[in-house]
Amino acid sequence: MERLWAPWRIGYITAERPEGCVFCLSRESRDDAASYVVWRGPEAYVMLNTYPYNNGHLLIAPYQHTGELEQLPDSTLQELMFLARESVRLLKSEFGCEGVNLGANLGAAAGAGIAEHLHLHAVPRWAGDSNFMTSVAATRVIPQSLESVWETLHPAFQKALGR
Repeated sequence: MERLWAPWRIGYITAERPEGCVFCLSRESRDDAASYVVWRGPEAYVMLNTYPYNNGHLLIAPYQHTGELEQLPDSTLQELMFLARESVRLLKSEFGCEGVNLGANLGAAAGAGIAEHLHLHAVPRWAGDSNFMTSVAATRVIPQSLESVWETLHPAFQKALGR
């Protein structure tokens, strides 16, 4: 049997899970590095997915706690799409990805892991990033730490969006 050692993942396995909505907790946090928030706008923000599909996997969420797209005001929808565009642009420029999966799972029946707080996913993709590890072993190999990704994207968002 082959073994893939990933001792840095033990923190995810043993970490205490917070009570409440992870998006609302990140929204309220004043420590952007600890909560992996890379940008805060007036009505929405961008954070790293702590269980990424690929390094650089971003989540774009409104501050408003709702799982219903139709409950968001137009100004929030506009900001979400603006941040989605900027996320794609910065993922391409900072990580050299060749494509980006951008989408939302609206509701538990649609696959939303956190259905009560709407959010978009921006997942950077490279040709060949789904190799035998994913196809045969059902294992993803993430080549970069969350801290390193945050240290790249946080200043890039600040520079690009004017802070």
